Amino acid sequence: MIPAGLDPDGPKRLLERPGVATCLAALAAEGEETRLVGGCVRDALLGRDAADIDFATTHPPAGTLTLAKTAGLKAVPTGFEHGTVTLVVDGAPFEVTTLREDIETDGRHAVVRFGRDFARDAERRDFTINALSLGADGHLHDPGDGLRDLAEGRVRFIGDPATRIREDALRSLRFFRFDARFGRGAPDRPALDAIVAARASLDRLSRERIRAELLKLLLAERAVPAVAVMSETGLLARLLGGVIDLGRLARASADPASPAIARLAALAVQTVEDAERLREVLRLSKAEHTHLVAYAKALAALRGQAQIEAQAMRGLAATYGPDMVAEVLRAIEGEPRPRVEAEALAVLSGLVAARDTPVLPLGGADLVARGVPAGRAIGRGLAAARALWLSEGCPMDEAARERLIAHALTAAERDD
Repeated sequence: MIPAGLDPDGPKRLLERPGVATCLAALAAEGEETRLVGGCVRDALLGRDAADIDFATTHPPAGTLTLAKTAGLKAVPTGFEHGTVTLVVDGAPFEVTTLREDIETDGRHAVVRFGRDFARDAERRDFTINALSLGADGHLHDPGDGLRDLAEGRVRFIGDPATRIREDALRSLRFFRFDARFGRGAPDRPALDAIVAARASLDRLSRERIRAELLKLLLAERAVPAVAVMSETGLLARLLGGVIDLGRLARASADPASPAIARLAALAVQTVEDAERLREVLRLSKAEHTHLVAYAKALAALRGQAQIEAQAMRGLAATYGPDMVAEVLRAIEGEPRPRVEAEALAVLSGLVAARDTPVLPLGGADLVARGVPAGRAIGRGLAAARALWLSEGCPMDEAARERLIAHALTAAERDD
C-alpha cells in the first residue's frame, strides 16, 4: 500500500514511459526477473519524471546483450565488467545492471560478484528511499521501509549507518545532499552520529568527488539547513576551510535560477585567496575558478563603497559585468554596506535585462589613426581614457567619445 502523500499512480506512469515496456519485454525470460530500481522509482512516487531510468536484472551481462540484440535493440557494454549494459530505444538510453553482492570494500572501492537476489542487491544501496524497486507486473518492492521514509520526508541509511559509510565514505556527503532534497525536519540522528564519528574518512575521498557532491547539494531545495548542520558539526570546515557565511548562501539560494557556483561563492568566498583555496580543495574547473575570482573582486569593490549611485553602478557593471554585480548584491542584501540607490538598481536591472555590458567606446586603432605609435603609449592612453570613462558613468555618445580620445592622446604623449 502506497502511503498518503505519495503519488499512487506514479509507478503505473513509470511503466508506461516510452521505452520502458520495450526493455522489460526484451529481457523477459523464464526463471529471470528485471525490475526498475532506484531513483526513477523514488521520483515516480513523488510525482516526478526522473531523467534517468535504471533496471536491475538477474541476467548476467552477456545474457542482457544477447536478449537485447535478439529483440533488435542497440546494446552497448558501457560497464560490462561491473555488470552494466546500456540499451538504446528510440535514441533514449536505459541502463541495465546485473544484481551484485559486495565481497570486499575499502571505503572507496568495492569488490563485487554477480548475484540473483534482489534483497542482497538492495543491501548494497545507500538509503532506504533508493532501495525501492518496481516489477514489470507493477508490484512495488520495499526491503527497507523506504515508502514510509519517503512519505515522511526522512532519509535513512539501509541497515547500520556506520557499515554503509565504511563501504563508501562518499555516502556521508550524499546523505546531506539527499536530506536537502527529500528530507523534512531534523536529519536522522543515527545517520548524523555515524557520519560525525567517521569524519576522518572524508580525507580519503578525491577532491573531484567532493566537488561533485557539494555542488549538487547546493542546488537542493533545503541546501541551507543541510549546510548549516555540516557547519555545526565541523564537517564543512574540514572540507573547505575558511569562513562560512550561511546568510549569504540563503540569499543567493532564494533565486532558484542561481547556479551552484554562485551559491558556493556566496557561502565561502570573501577574498581572492578564498577562491584560490577552493580551486585546490575542490579541484574546480577553470571556468568555476574564474567565477569565484570575479565574485571576490566585485565583492571587494561593492563593500568598499558606502553608497552607490547610478553613475557608479554603470562603472561597476562595465568593470565586473552586470550579472556578477547583481549576483554579489543579492548575496549581501541587507548588510550595512553598501547602500544602493533606487536609480542605481534600476540601471543595473536594465543592463541585466538587456544583457548589455558597457564597453569603452574607443580602441587602440583610434589612437593609431591619430598618430600614436604602437606600443606602451597606446596602453597608457587607453588606460587613462578608461579611468575617465568610468568616473563619468560610462558615457557612450559621440561627444563623450571624442573627449575620451583627446584625453587618451594627451596621456599617450607623456613620457614613461
